[in-house]
Amino acid sequence: MTTVAKPATDEKRASRARQSARLAEWLVLYLLSILGAILISALLVTATGGDWQSVVGALFDGSVRNPGRWGATLGAAAPLLLVALGTVISARAGLVNIGQEGQLAIGAAFATYFGFLIGGPGSVNIVVLLAFGAVGGALWAGVAALLRFWRGVPEVLSTLLLVAVAGQAVAYGLRWQGLLLAPAADRGNRNQVSEQLGTDRRLPVQTIFGNSYPISVYLSVLAAVIVAFLLARSIWGFRLKMLGRNPRAAQHSGVSQNRYGSAALMLGGAFAGLAGAAMLAGGGFAFGNFQLVPGFSANIGWTGLLVALVARERALICIPVALVFAALRTGSGFVSSTGVEGRITDVIQGLLVLALLVPPAVMFVRDRRRARAATTART
Repeated sequence: MTTVAKPATDEKRASRARQSARLAEWLVLYLLSILGAILISALLVTATGGDWQSVVGALFDGSVRNPGRWGATLGAAAPLLLVALGTVISARAGLVNIGQEGQLAIGAAFATYFGFLIGGPGSVNIVVLLAFGAVGGALWAGVAALLRFWRGVPEVLSTLLLVAVAGQAVAYGLRWQGLLLAPAADRGNRNQVSEQLGTDRRLPVQTIFGNSYPISVYLSVLAAVIVAFLLARSIWGFRLKMLGRNPRAAQHSGVSQNRYGSAALMLGGAFAGLAGAAMLAGGGFAFGNFQLVPGFSANIGWTGLLVALVARERALICIPVALVFAALRTGSGFVSSTGVEGRITDVIQGLLVLALLVPPAVMFVRDRRRARAATTART
């Protein structure tokens, strides 16, 4: 028995050693990529006549260190995380949804319209807002699903084009008082705004050490845990993975591409729409004053897509990545005080995205070369 057990033990040790070595490679690549992005960012700031140390300090002041700032960062991270979770679900089914910006805007419009139409007590109305926000985003993504699975239109094209349509649809709604436009007495000097949510129809706010943030922060983290569990441990998640890896094999195994693909795309839209409703009801965190305005989405949809890409479409990894992107967002307003254009944070954000996408590409090329070398050695 010992002669049989020993080779098995040696094989386990060798497997663990290979896994440890591969993990070390990943960590080194990520560290070098991030350091490279930081170095290039510092050089760009210096080239534009600024002091990179002052810029970094301003980013930390605006996102964490100054009173109340980390609360604002948490408030900004919540919708980013929700959008990213929807993107992860769509990607797991092999679908490329890049229309989150439009789905978020439509979700916010649905939340505004049906929230005031249905009314009800404050707590009930908050649920109505969030529910119809998710419904609006799901229906808007459903248009792309219909085009994809019944007419063969690539979802990467339809979801992108629907962003422009969503912007025009919301702008049209804000022109008519029967749809989204507030009564003249409530608009003040602004021409195109919706009615403002009452204080009892807003998401509750948590205050810790002088930092305030809406409870959507907790809801988004809970959603991340649930999505991660369902994708990893449920039959539904396994079927989505089958569909994403090999649609033909999934179809032969009884996984309907139309049903599961449409559901995944609509769930992605539902999370984006929910993010829009949460921004509306959470307000005060760089997302307007509890009312729908032109440009309400404020690039949250696009940034949430980047969060999912950087997290490599892993639900739990989206949590810290969303925090990083939210910190860049809330800290960017303080950068102008250093004499550097505040848009430099967009450049830093882009460099960080590229840095975090480099290691997977490097490892893919390396694995292919090793596989070819092993095949050549056997032949």
